[in-house]
Amino acid sequence: MKILLTNDDSIWAEGLAALWSALKDIADVVVVAPDRERSATGHGITMDVPLRAENTSLFDGQGWMVNGTPADCVKLAVNCLLKEKPDLVIAGINRGPNLGIDVFYSGTVSGAMEGTILGFPSIAVSVASFQNPIYDFAAEFIKKIAPKVLEHHNLKDVLLNINVPSLPSEKICGVKITRLGNRKYINSFDARVDPWGRVYYWLGGDVVDDDTAGNDTDVATIKENKVSITPIQIDLTNYKAMRSLNDVLNDLF
Repeated sequence: MKILLTNDDSIWAEGLAALWSALKDIADVVVVAPDRERSATGHGITMDVPLRAENTSLFDGQGWMVNGTPADCVKLAVNCLLKEKPDLVIAGINRGPNLGIDVFYSGTVSGAMEGTILGFPSIAVSVASFQNPIYDFAAEFIKKIAPKVLEHHNLKDVLLNINVPSLPSEKICGVKITRLGNRKYINSFDARVDPWGRVYYWLGGDVVDDDTAGNDTDVATIKENKVSITPIQIDLTNYKAMRSLNDVLNDLF
């Protein structure tokens, strides 16, 4: 089994090292990751500056650092850096959760989604804490589930977004297949002045979870101290709205 591993917390991240350490026992793992923090870059790709990939002694010499986004890393790896195509693309382990609407902002999820776009089964994995995250259980969980994903043809064009409680294994209460929850951000901008008298803005804000959305969401599942697995597809089409739009057009014409 050949695995391409990336992330958005940078090639130096503890979560990436923990995942590589677990997976190298069962697969041929190549790491292609950003050379610096790339959190919340979404599915951005770099088109205005050259991309550079530097081989590193990290990960037994099977690591590359790239001056681009997670999506750049996967594109570059598949098209230029890897001698053979991967069987599986995995992004993580991210520090902090990727729940609900986070999937649109997350560089980790986008790195895995790029794998899906290129035709490879893909997994994004995050631990649901920014403070002192515990990666051990998440790494071992991915080690167990990764080979199983490859056994099922129906998972080839699906991204599995996996969120794991940041807890010791004995405190994790199970695993649940989930849908995306309703999570919103109340953004605020702190206006500041630099030494030259120019105003700049620092984005902050709070997250608000809709606890009425049901107990089958990723947000609710993490609060139950359970692992959440949400299958995500590329097709964002709202098919219900298509039917309504047909009614609109019939009324107009």
